[in-house]
Amino acid sequence: MLKKSRSKVLNIAHRGARSLAPENTLAAARKALDCGADMWELDVGMTADGVLILIHDDTLTRTSNASEIFPERAPWDAYQFTLAEIRRLDFGSWFNDEDPFGQIAAGQVLPADLDSFIGEIAPTLEEALAFTRDHDWRVNVEIKDLSRRPGDADVVEKVVALVEEMSMTDRVLISSFNFSYLERVKAANPNLATAALVRQVPSEPLKLLHRLEAQAYHPHVTAITTEAIVDFRTEGFEVSVWTVNDEETMRSLIEAKASGIITDFPQMLRSLLRK
Repeated sequence: MLKKSRSKVLNIAHRGARSLAPENTLAAARKALDCGADMWELDVGMTADGVLILIHDDTLTRTSNASEIFPERAPWDAYQFTLAEIRRLDFGSWFNDEDPFGQIAAGQVLPADLDSFIGEIAPTLEEALAFTRDHDWRVNVEIKDLSRRPGDADVVEKVVALVEEMSMTDRVLISSFNFSYLERVKAANPNLATAALVRQVPSEPLKLLHRLEAQAYHPHVTAITTEAIVDFRTEGFEVSVWTVNDEETMRSLIEAKASGIITDFPQMLRSLLRK
């Protein structure tokens, strides 16, 4: 089971350091590692031919050039493309063009990095886990909710089997908004740590976590209070809050002794934690 760290607030890079590199890519993972993040968070879905792959959106249009490469495939549903088709896409150039967090304009991204992002691929989960293992690191794997999609039937079991195959049970935390997925994780391997992701405060959240046999609670920053953090931690649950991108909120969560802060700016959080 993933080891807990109660001595400090974990710096968790959201989709990698996505303020400095294209999200859900190994480039973003490398940047997060360079920024001193304790672990990175990624989103995993499934290709049309059943391969676990890093993807956040339901469509490919925001983070790739799918509309250019496959103009006839609108609306470019991410789950209707095979791995071979997705490998033809560029998941990096959009970041250079859009500068989503203004860090290119601020001079925080080097020209050499921008050049390297062109043609960046969407990694498979296996590739992402291998990167994590090879760098003696940790990862929060969010399983996307594939309800009403073909992958729903076995995505959880495939993720668990891959983690086991790569001997990474102690390096992986699995989270999801789909609580039935967390139950399936525990059914497949009770030793895998899980976290319940929530956008709003659920009814009786402590009872929910006990029922799920989860180790952690991952609330949106607007769905948690300082008092609640204390309550969850007193009950033995880790609390990592998302997505926190401003120093004031980071400081308040550090003072509240949150277990972790999930951020697009691990470089900012690193600086605060060092102080």
